Amino acid sequence: MIRATVVRALVLAAAFAAALTPVTCLGEDSNQLPPRATKELPPALLALLRQKKMPKHSPILLRIFKEEAELEVWKQDIGGHFQLLKIFPICRWSGDLGPKLHQGDRQAPEGFYTVTPELMNPNSNYYLAINTGFPNSFDKANNRGGSLLMIHGDCSSAGCYAMTDEQISEIYSLARDSLLGRPSFQVQAYPFRLTPANLARHRTHPQLAFWKMLKIGNDHFETTHLEPKVDVCDRRYVFDAQAAPNSPNPLAFNPTGKCPAFVVNPKIARQALEKQRADEAEYAQLLEDEVPTAQIYSGLDGGMNEVFLARFPVRVTLAQVMPYASYLPQLPPIPWVDNHDSLTSKWFGNCFARCEITIGW
Repeated sequence: MIRATVVRALVLAAAFAAALTPVTCLGEDSNQLPPRATKELPPALLALLRQKKMPKHSPILLRIFKEEAELEVWKQDIGGHFQLLKIFPICRWSGDLGPKLHQGDRQAPEGFYTVTPELMNPNSNYYLAINTGFPNSFDKANNRGGSLLMIHGDCSSAGCYAMTDEQISEIYSLARDSLLGRPSFQVQAYPFRLTPANLARHRTHPQLAFWKMLKIGNDHFETTHLEPKVDVCDRRYVFDAQAAPNSPNPLAFNPTGKCPAFVVNPKIARQALEKQRADEAEYAQLLEDEVPTAQIYSGLDGGMNEVFLARFPVRVTLAQVMPYASYLPQLPPIPWVDNHDSLTSKWFGNCFARCEITIGW
């Protein structure tokens, strides 16, 4: 017992010391960057950029879909519109469908996020990491908390979107190149592709209203292939807002205050409204047809794209033994294998990413 206590104390002391170690981020001296953070894109991806007429340093936009376990990289072409460059299967995400609410709930965030150079970590413990920027102003206005929610490598997650090291190398390099002379790029994180069929399946979920709000921004992007301008007021997202014609004052948004008088960019609004009406008609028909509903909570801890199931069977088992959030009924306790360690640790070793408490992310 004394020995175990001493070991735990040493581990905590080491973690505390590591917390004091400075972390070099993308915006710092490039001479300090490890080779993996300065690596050129692979030839095949460079050829794809040329094929799709996408300048190497043009802006990118990331779209994440939990249920499908896919991360899309969109990139601006020479015409100024975003086009789909590549879809990466997500190796591991934790939690369940729905936004992150509080520290420790293992939920991966959902919403619209802004990544600046300072949020790029070339020295991550998980090969390379991109901090999503959670919590954003919407999350803070709605009292949602948490920290260090990443897109990173190592295929292990506790609140993050985890890729393989090879995948994050490409995603990180695309992000790095897009930030040359540019302040940020946008990340859109969704529970699933916001189609009428998916929304109808999840119509009983308590987060349905939140997802329908996200769909407005989703529709603005999908109909225009332009990055939606995102603001927050009255504790909700608003998209592509601009001052009314002849308005004497610029718009000012307070995340917790009343929304100012604004109009939505007419060109964007018209296209998005056409899509919205068509989707609503399809959604109504699906409800009339009484399509089956999905269960609200899976009781599992996240998911993994099926292409990785055979490669990482232990990570699949992890989802079956660890309930993802504090408000779900707890599964029976994992049996202890001895006086010092749990069966979970024996099975999984260091496969827990501990995104919210990892030193150096």
